[in-house]
Amino acid sequence: MDRIDVRQATAVDHSRIVDLLTRSWGSTIVVAHGVVYDAATLPALLAERRGRLAGLLTYAIEGDAFEVVSLDAVVRGAGTGTLLLDAAAEQAERGGLRRLWLVTTNDNLDALRFYQRRGMRLVGVAAGAVDESRKLKPGIPLVGDFDIEIHDELTLELRLPRPGSRP
Repeated sequence: MDRIDVRQATAVDHSRIVDLLTRSWGSTIVVAHGVVYDAATLPALLAERRGRLAGLLTYAIEGDAFEVVSLDAVVRGAGTGTLLLDAAAEQAERGGLRRLWLVTTNDNLDALRFYQRRGMRLVGVAAGAVDESRKLKPGIPLVGDFDIEIHDELTLELRLPRPGSRP
């Protein structure tokens, strides 16, 4: 398998970012925990294989927290998501941030498995939050993966070591 490289996105990458977000999310708009993000305007990490886009992670930093707003792998199961999440955690830790966190929906069982296998913990459930988000982004589907009705947001987090606390 070819090597996957992860790097910080630049302005030159904008059209590829917009294209991937639109294919994955229906637009560049992502709604989570009552916040509307235009993910195409957020800082991002890109994964590339032989110069071709293999994945994207967009994020927001507030206080001591690194929020993963979106994570997309062009091909699932190829390790792209893991590389992007690891790069995000490394960047957050280098920046002295205390936690990396994200929100997913109650139907997203594959994501729950993926994130928990990478050390993230389920720390919150916001019942009915997706129902509220549909008021901000009406295109959010009513039914998701595995024919599960989508209603709730699940928050997962990874606590990061304090700078200098690792041997």
